Amino acid sequence: MRVAELMVSDVKAVAPDMSVADAVGLMTEHHISALPVVDLHHRLLGVVSTTDILEAAAEATDNKAREQLFEDTEVRDLMTPRPATVRMEADVKEAAQQMLYLEVHRLFVVEDGRLVGVISQSDIVRGVATAKI
Repeated sequence: MRVAELMVSDVKAVAPDMSVADAVGLMTEHHISALPVVDLHHRLLGVVSTTDILEAAAEATDNKAREQLFEDTEVRDLMTPRPATVRMEADVKEAAQQMLYLEVHRLFVVEDGRLVGVISQSDIVRGVATAKI
């Protein structure tokens, strides 16, 4: 089975200049723990996750610093650059092994440098549970 058969193609993504507060709102609204950061041509620049945000918030020294983090910080300042990617044609087993090796929960699917989807551990488990794999 190929990644293209299990990936989610309706990916919520953010621009690098979006505020952390807006990114958190989007994550909350869509019940997701990370957002790909893309440029105007939908090229993948990075990923911002709840872990990135929580780590930054933990470093804030007081309430004012935390407020500034959420309101005045752009996702580009917290994102992890060059996130793990996979091709649509890749075998799902290859994707699962890559997730295990890199200790990540998701891989972004790219085609010609553009973001076209995401496949997560949950997608793979769902494929196994529904006997697709």
